[in-house]
Amino acid sequence: MRARTEDGVTATPAAKKSDSKWNLDPVQRAMGQLGWWHILVCAVVFPLKFPVAWHQMGIIFLGAAMNYTCASNSSLDRCSSECTSWNYDTSVFRSTIVSEWDLVCEKANLVNLSQTIFMFGILVGGVLFGSLADKFGRRPPLVIAVIIQLISGVAAAYIPWFWGFVVLRFITAVATGGTMVTSFVLVMEIIGPKWRELFSVLYQIPFNLGHLTLAGFAYFLRDWHHLQFGLSIFSLLLVSYYWLVPESPRYLFTSGNTDKAVELLETAAKRNNLPTEHIRADVEQYAKTKTHGGVAKGNLFDLFRTPNMRAKTLFMCFNWFVCGLAFFGVAQYIGHSGGDIYTNVAIGAALELPGTLICIYMMKAYGRKKTLITSNTLTGLTMLAIAFVPSTVTWLNVGLASIGLVGMSISFPTVYLYAGELFPTVVRNVGIGTASMIARIGSMIAPFVAGMGVISHWLPPMIFGVTPLIGAFFVFFLPETQGHPLPETIEDGENFGKRNRQSDGVENGKH
Repeated sequence: MRARTEDGVTATPAAKKSDSKWNLDPVQRAMGQLGWWHILVCAVVFPLKFPVAWHQMGIIFLGAAMNYTCASNSSLDRCSSECTSWNYDTSVFRSTIVSEWDLVCEKANLVNLSQTIFMFGILVGGVLFGSLADKFGRRPPLVIAVIIQLISGVAAAYIPWFWGFVVLRFITAVATGGTMVTSFVLVMEIIGPKWRELFSVLYQIPFNLGHLTLAGFAYFLRDWHHLQFGLSIFSLLLVSYYWLVPESPRYLFTSGNTDKAVELLETAAKRNNLPTEHIRADVEQYAKTKTHGGVAKGNLFDLFRTPNMRAKTLFMCFNWFVCGLAFFGVAQYIGHSGGDIYTNVAIGAALELPGTLICIYMMKAYGRKKTLITSNTLTGLTMLAIAFVPSTVTWLNVGLASIGLVGMSISFPTVYLYAGELFPTVVRNVGIGTASMIARIGSMIAPFVAGMGVISHWLPPMIFGVTPLIGAFFVFFLPETQGHPLPETIEDGENFGKRNRQSDGVENGKH
């Protein structure tokens, strides 16, 4: 005899029994762990990662350097005080923000500064919209962020002042950070724990594809105005989220809106071919049990109060910093490596996709710890190798940097899941939020490190190589989380990973 599982698919009784280890609450049990409703929601939400990649990586082409000479006298030193205007070589780009606002000589670092300000906007957006999502739900802030992203992104394409461009890009970044945090939370709240690990990685794939398609857009749109407009107008399609994206049933439940939660859960259950007759009774009963107290929430200071928790927090945060610095830094470094910039970026981006897919296998087969050590070491060694390769050997520099980017495309999804399993439930959100902010600091520094090649060829790859190796070393001091129950309290978090408690792990599901 066959029965239906929580996934909304027909399965044997043995398969149904195997799902019982997840101990689903009534909200998750009502909509199932994974079904057509979940897949449709993800299919609608995932494409917003395309503009996330385009806006974050767009500076590679928007701010690309152009060869230039002094307009008054081409024989003059182009950065001498006598030279006040310049002629630009338009053989590769018709225009960039460099030629638009003469960001050369003493103004050259303004390109990197604009990207640092953009990355700061991502940080602000994550914090701001994360708070709004907790207060008003996941869907309204997501729709608002998409609209802001559209308006500010398009406006940035035509504003005639550099600092106006920077401000509009900052606003775009705040909105982009908002779409990132609200969409990820929404997806993780509807997907069942059995599939959450897989979908946390699949969520990154549209970003990889966005990075890859960026090179194609830039190839055909060689005027920065047109490129910025093209990257931004896509968000017009995302305005449809107002009608297409549902609110998180879990948010509706936890905010006390039980009737709407039940209504949405019944819709999801019908789509997933699951029974609906007991949903209201189960959810209302569950709501009553949730009103009788609960575990007190922790705060940021709880992450540093005890020695083991403090060490794990610092080591994990440093690895997030590595991901922010090396992922975005190496991607921009490839754009500075000489040769054909479109081909270089496309090669590096194309290798990110298999890296992300490999991550799924590695985390299941080898665990989080070995995966992160391996990927960080891969990036570290390949980037250090570049320091000893002549800058004229472009193909080898780009090839090694692309392999380094593969390492980071494995590390980034790994630290997301690793941190989620390492931090105790009472401080999980604040822990991941803190680590994410540290990653944004790394991404803010990345443009300046990538641009240090003008000082010395070996300097950027040396920095991008040493930091992941330090991160890999720190991972040795972190416990493996795969197959262990999630720590719930601060005490659980402090004890988890101590030598005398290592044997306490359970090899069953991690949730």
